[in-house]
Amino acid sequence: MDQLALERSTTKKVTLRLIPFLFLCFAISILDRVNIGFAALQMNEDLGFSNAVFGFGAGIFFLGYFLLEVPGSAIMTKIGARKWISRIMVTWAIIAVLMAFVQTPMQFYTARFLLGVAEASFYPCMVFYLSGFYQTKHHAKAIAGFMVAIPGANALGAPLSTFLLGADWLGLAGWQWLFIMEAIPAVILGVVCFYYLDDKIEDVKWLNKDEKKWLIDVTTKEKLEKQKVKHYTFWQALKDRDVLILSVGYFCWMIGYYGIVMFLPTISQGLTEKTSLSTQSMGWVLGLMYVCAMVTMILVGNHSDKKNERRWHVAACLTTSAVAMVISSLVANTSIVLSFVFLTIALCGAFGAYSPFWSIPPSFLTEAAAAGAIALINSVGNLGGFFGPYIVGYIKDTTGSFNTAMIFLGVSMIISSCIVVFLVKQSGKSKSSDLEKKLEKSS
Repeated sequence: MDQLALERSTTKKVTLRLIPFLFLCFAISILDRVNIGFAALQMNEDLGFSNAVFGFGAGIFFLGYFLLEVPGSAIMTKIGARKWISRIMVTWAIIAVLMAFVQTPMQFYTARFLLGVAEASFYPCMVFYLSGFYQTKHHAKAIAGFMVAIPGANALGAPLSTFLLGADWLGLAGWQWLFIMEAIPAVILGVVCFYYLDDKIEDVKWLNKDEKKWLIDVTTKEKLEKQKVKHYTFWQALKDRDVLILSVGYFCWMIGYYGIVMFLPTISQGLTEKTSLSTQSMGWVLGLMYVCAMVTMILVGNHSDKKNERRWHVAACLTTSAVAMVISSLVANTSIVLSFVFLTIALCGAFGAYSPFWSIPPSFLTEAAAAGAIALINSVGNLGGFFGPYIVGYIKDTTGSFNTAMIFLGVSMIISSCIVVFLVKQSGKSKSSDLEKKLEKSS
């Protein structure tokens, strides 16, 4: 078998083995993270929570996430991604169930904080794990393959969550069943993960001898090439200039992203009150919006890989999202349909930037250093997930409208796009062009 055919068959097997499973795991984590937005449609009234209380509780998740993100990733590099991912999923499932029984703001804050602590380092583990099984040139498609779980979880979760809100079983309200039922899959997948994943290429039994040898050889060569440019340890990577700048850029992006995602059900409910659309129907509309975001993620990831370019793809997506977000709020009083159209465009832009953005760190860092960089970027960035929802809730309570909040979120995304384009030196392009040319010649 020639080198090109060997590359194709190996990459296909890796993709079929890993991406669908990691997609499911990540989808459940996202569902348990953001279903609070749908629970709020009932929970806030039942428990007497204001928008500010809800925004703070939704956002405090990310404080717990921030505190344990880097330490958790450091532990992962020692014990292996397989065991750590399994531990994370089972732990967060238990806490997600406890969310169903909160009664006071302090209980709400505590449960959300602990959920963040439990889930911390989950995403860096996924990116780090995949980067060990793929060539750099395939990173964006691989990352997009499981990261479509973010809009995918919302696409499925929107109609599912609005359906569960109608449940009234065993004396528990719909929002309580929402938390309980959507946590169960995490326990199941957490146990399966321990036996299904392999810690490294050498351990796999689903590749033949030639495929395994080729994958080990090509990934090892890429690691050596990157180390010639920057040979960092886990902790040294945390001080890298571009890693720190990417962290700030991601922080600004997540302010806008989570500000809109956490309040999207509430914003949509406000729009649909002017129509005869039911809560369940609204769930299907939101699901369709997230399906559009899924398609956008795949298309952007593929185009980014094809052009071997990352920064401008990120900036184009975030700028589009920011502009659409502001327009959506401006046309809300004149056309509900147009408002939803621009909200959909805003979601597509916010999600589309993910795969090219997360292809940048593994392009110039390897192994433990890449894990440390991804953990820092994700932890600092996700602090924006605390500020975004809290500020949106505060502005809504103060002004009685989401218009000013949407402008604030849009500005945050514009700042993020500028940081990535003008301050980050790393392009995210593959460092292995010479290796790829050699493979092409040998084939």
